[in-house]
Amino acid sequence: MSPTVFRDGPYRFFFFSREEPRKHVHVLGPDGEAKFWLEPAVQLAVSKGLSAQTLRDLESTVIERKEEISRAWDQHFRVGD
Repeated sequence: MSPTVFRDGPYRFFFFSREEPRKHVHVLGPDGEAKFWLEPAVQLAVSKGLSAQTLRDLESTVIERKEEISRAWDQHFRVGD
């Protein structure tokens, strides 16, 4: 299961269920994919096929929407229940 948090242009921001406990988000686009850690600060974990400029743009999106992503993570993984 990989629920979509949101889409931004051609990019899908989503989670993989049961992957690992550290908060992160995956991004999939037409040219490649990336994974960003959310904690302790937003940071690129891994990427494949995306340009440096695209990665900077995606990182900016993750930073801008970090609270939304974090809330979706908590809801999906039932943190606090």
